[in-house]
Amino acid sequence: MGSGGVEIGEDKGKKWKRILAPYLSQHRIENVRFVPAESALIVIDMQRYFLETASHAFIPMATEIVDNVRSLVAEYHRKEFPVIFTRHALLQSESPGMMASWWGDNLYDDDEMSRISPALRVEKGDAVVRKTRYNAFTGTDLDGILRRRGVRSLLITGVMTHLCCETTARDAFVRDFKVFFVIDGTATQSEDLQIASLKTLTDGFAIPVTTKEVLEWLSI
Repeated sequence: MGSGGVEIGEDKGKKWKRILAPYLSQHRIENVRFVPAESALIVIDMQRYFLETASHAFIPMATEIVDNVRSLVAEYHRKEFPVIFTRHALLQSESPGMMASWWGDNLYDDDEMSRISPALRVEKGDAVVRKTRYNAFTGTDLDGILRRRGVRSLLITGVMTHLCCETTARDAFVRDFKVFFVIDGTATQSEDLQIASLKTLTDGFAIPVTTKEVLEWLSI
C-alpha cells in the first residue's frame, strides 16, 4: 500500500480513467458537478465477511481499497459530512429470496462476520443501514436518511463493484441523485468484472472518480 492508501490506487485509478474516457462525455463532466457540502459518502458492505481471509467469501481485491476508503471516511468525518455504512445481513425471520437461490449462501445479522470491518472507523453520527438485497435502497430507509440530510450527491465506495455498488448507484441515479463512483475505492472478484461494471456505470449512471480527486475536492 502507498502512503495514505493513495499512491498505488492512483496508478490503477489513472489506468482505469483512461479506459473509461470514451464513455464519459464533456457534457456530463460540465453538468454533473460534485458539491462536497451536499454529498454523502456511502460505504457499501465493507464487512468482515468480505474482507477477512478466513471467510470463504473473502475478496482479495477488497484489501487493496481499504486504505482509500478509510482516507475518505476520515475526511468526511473531519468535515462533518454524512457517512453511511451498509451491512448485508438477514434476520433469521427474513426470506433471502432469490439471493439464496443464486448464491446458495446466506449471511445473518447475528453472525459476527456480518459486522463492519474493524479496519474502518464507524463514528456515533454515522448511519449504518442493514440491507438484504444488492440494492441498498430496497427495503431500507436510505432514501429518507439522504433526503433528511439534504444530500444531492452520492460518493459510492465498497464491495462488490458489479453487484451491490452498481445496483445501488443505478437506483440512486433514477432517484435523481448525482452519483460519483470511486473507481479505486470499490472492488470485486476480478479486474474484468471491475472494468465491465465501471464502463456501464460511466456510460449511463455515474461520474468515475479517484480517491485522490475526491480528497482534493474536499480540501478546497
